[in-house]
Amino acid sequence: MPDMNDTIAAIATAIGPGGIGIVRLSGPQALKIAEQIFLPTQGKKSLPFKSHKVYHGHIFNPQQRNRDVIDEVLLTVMRAPKSYTCENVVEISSHGGLMAVKAVLELTLQYGARLAQPGEFTKRAFLNGRIDLIQAEAVLDIIQAKTKSSLRVSTHQLKGELTVELEKIREDLLGAYVRLEALVNFPEDGIEDRGRKEIALHLNQAKSKIGSLLNVSEQGRLLREGVKVVLCGRPNVGKSSLLNVLLKQPRAIVSDVAGTTRDTIEESAQIRGIPVQLIDTAGILSPRDVIEAEAVKRSHLHMQSADLVLLTFSASEKLTDEDIQIAKSLDGQNILVVVNKSDLPAILNDDDILRILPERQILRVSAFKKQAIDELEEAIEANVLHGQSVDTTNILLTNTRHIEALKDAQNFISESQQFLQNNLSLEFISENLKHSLSALDRITGRDIDADLLDSIFSTFCIGK
Repeated sequence: MPDMNDTIAAIATAIGPGGIGIVRLSGPQALKIAEQIFLPTQGKKSLPFKSHKVYHGHIFNPQQRNRDVIDEVLLTVMRAPKSYTCENVVEISSHGGLMAVKAVLELTLQYGARLAQPGEFTKRAFLNGRIDLIQAEAVLDIIQAKTKSSLRVSTHQLKGELTVELEKIREDLLGAYVRLEALVNFPEDGIEDRGRKEIALHLNQAKSKIGSLLNVSEQGRLLREGVKVVLCGRPNVGKSSLLNVLLKQPRAIVSDVAGTTRDTIEESAQIRGIPVQLIDTAGILSPRDVIEAEAVKRSHLHMQSADLVLLTFSASEKLTDEDIQIAKSLDGQNILVVVNKSDLPAILNDDDILRILPERQILRVSAFKKQAIDELEEAIEANVLHGQSVDTTNILLTNTRHIEALKDAQNFISESQQFLQNNLSLEFISENLKHSLSALDRITGRDIDADLLDSIFSTFCIGK
């Protein structure tokens, strides 16, 4: 683990042209480094920097004879403990652009700071007790949010709302543990029957609260990670047109010539607040060359791993052997049947489709006329959420690590309930309660090993 006594520095804004670029410092020497390289506008060499104040001036290298100015900056000071990391923090806002920001960073390193590791500022906020691990991970989720819905959910977690719910579960488990210890240590008091009932009550309450969180965890996971939707079908049924309509931009080349798409096209979009990876596949069954053979291979791989397949037919043509062959290859997949080109005279009827794909939902749309696209988006949402609606005003589990830990806690509670019903030794229940509490504490960071901590923060960008 890096030395917490070091002063760290990093560029906190995106690299490249921009209005401003920010270099952030945190640690015991942050103010001293700033005083050495910052010249205030009023000309004094150093200042008794006041907390939460912004100073105008210039960054320069005092070791250079001519003391050339590197850049005109604003310097923001936040003294410990009222800062993001609970340490002394200085942020130097220079003009945006690679060279100016890099020059400021290099100067801070020259005067005693070291380059921060990925996520080290947020890690220090966690280690110094300003935020728990859920809130730390929510910072990254906010940065990576792809939709307004996922941003809203991550903001709730940053505010500590999930932590509050987990603390309620923890209190129930501790209540059960305290009563259990009383039964073990004071068996002569004649409280066993009442004590067992109280333990059972606390276990039921904890399990019910965990169940409520897990019941909507899949929705939360989808908001965070998104879903993979694959468009497939034979050539010239309008898959690329559908892709463009769902993306709301002309991404794929559209042509009357069959087989225009010779490779898979992957693009990100959001449908009804859900981040979606849309993949347009090459509708080729019999490749004519090596390129098309590779396209067919990729198409099959994408279809096998899809959360939802939009199997596309043309309303203006009867089913072909290719249509039937593609439909059969999707056996076991989650399929939504889309009949495109509904603006043309209808030749293909639903009964023909249901004969090869019984009990499948069929939607008739026109990508060209943009008809029934809202209904298609609604069907995609209902399909991936299994008919449930997402309420982002409530607490949603979005992190797989949290979900798995809660499932562990739930399993230990279920086993404890079984032990209690079978009148097994209370020591077995005591051990399970410890494991349940440990699973909860892994989520908030009360009980977590250094390797897992490093793994979590390694996914952050440097400077956050």
